[in-house]
Amino acid sequence: MTEYFAFNGDADGLCALQQLRLAQGSAGELVTGVKRDIGLVQRVRASRGDRVTVLDVAHDQNREAVARLLHGGASVRYFDHHFAGELPSHPGFESYINTAANVCTSSLVNDYLGGRHHRWAIVAAFGDGLAELGQALCEQYGVLPEQIEPLEQLGLYLNYNAYGESLGDLHFDPAALAEALKPFADPLDFIAGSAAFATLQRGYQADMAKAARLSAWREVTGAVLYRLPDAPWARRVMGVLANQLRSQHPDQALALLSGNSDGGFTVSVRTSAQHPLAADGFCRRFASGGGRARAAGINHLPASEVTAFAEAFEEAFGWA
Repeated sequence: MTEYFAFNGDADGLCALQQLRLAQGSAGELVTGVKRDIGLVQRVRASRGDRVTVLDVAHDQNREAVARLLHGGASVRYFDHHFAGELPSHPGFESYINTAANVCTSSLVNDYLGGRHHRWAIVAAFGDGLAELGQALCEQYGVLPEQIEPLEQLGLYLNYNAYGESLGDLHFDPAALAEALKPFADPLDFIAGSAAFATLQRGYQADMAKAARLSAWREVTGAVLYRLPDAPWARRVMGVLANQLRSQHPDQALALLSGNSDGGFTVSVRTSAQHPLAADGFCRRFASGGGRARAAGINHLPASEVTAFAEAFEEAFGWA
């Protein structure tokens, strides 16, 4: 039997993978990419008797690939917190999917493993912009106050590394970063003993210094849009900048548009927990849109649709 892991290259996907590898052994083929590469299951070439574990990529965008694997005799174990659509009814399919706003994929894996490697779930929660979940897990497992900030920083940097149009935009290929994480049962040991952490920290600080000079492109009461340049640093900061701005203005809807090489835009959306319209529901109005309730995005928005998107966003989330 061959084990395959198809995982999102962000903090949540990496930390979910790390927990499972620590618990069950590290053997297995890795399939991953930049955060926006969500059709990962299509790249898995499993055969009868193999097992495929999918982490933090939406089933709705991988439905046909999952069906192909199941039909071919592989089993599929699915951990995720994004909109899933209709799930297969098949004896080879295990679903650990929960789309509630206060969970992440790594917290689902943490529950599955009975908390055996909970510090990695804490890292993921902070990295995924779920600070309340991260704090709750710290309290649940008695993490010391002085340990919380380093765990939070690691989550931030792992998430930051995943954003880009291609692997060339990233500091580390997520597969290589997964291998760098693999020897460390405790994320605090990774922070202290891996040169990769220092590289991510330096890159994050340099890129966010540039992001600090950005100003809003369009703004109405309740909704603000930023338009970022077509540059690797801008693509790298998309997710962490969106989470940072949301934490500073929790009652405001936010959209970041970053130019890409084909003339279109990648979009990150964050919305208020008090707003009745979910971020993923809004983004699914556009081709390649999806995500979760308060953090979603559009992988490719053509330049010709930018104005229509901005007007729809302001209409949906602004108020007089």
